[in-house]
Amino acid sequence: MSFSHNVEDVVQVVEGVGIVVLVGGGLLVLVHSSALYLISARRANAYYYFRKHLGRVITLGLEVLIVADIIRTVIVDQTPDSVAVLATIVVVRIVLSWSLAVEIDGVWPWKKRQAVAGGSQEADKYYRHHEGPEPPPTTSRSPQGP
Repeated sequence: MSFSHNVEDVVQVVEGVGIVVLVGGGLLVLVHSSALYLISARRANAYYYFRKHLGRVITLGLEVLIVADIIRTVIVDQTPDSVAVLATIVVVRIVLSWSLAVEIDGVWPWKKRQAVAGGSQEADKYYRHHEGPEPPPTTSRSPQGP
């Protein structure tokens, strides 16, 4: 067995981990958000939970898969074509990661701190997006006297 063959095996393992993260994490998020939907008090937040956490799972899975691509390109296949393909993959995954971050948080990644700290309309949108719609107010009935 050669070194590059061993590294290719490592790359396949890392890619497998990325696939497990995507599929397993997606299923876990689906199960948990379904459980939230079945609880009537948490039903309104189930959709927001699903979107937020599925986006995080996809982002993590993409990061793991890009590690495999980097290892393959840097160690195994060091041709100009493979470097160009890696650069294209990195750019596409960066755009996807930013798109997912905006979808999850509701603001651009570089504006999140400003939106949260500034108390602006963006911060309100950020918190509404993270917390989901406010649940309907509960009325507490005080016991009536004798």
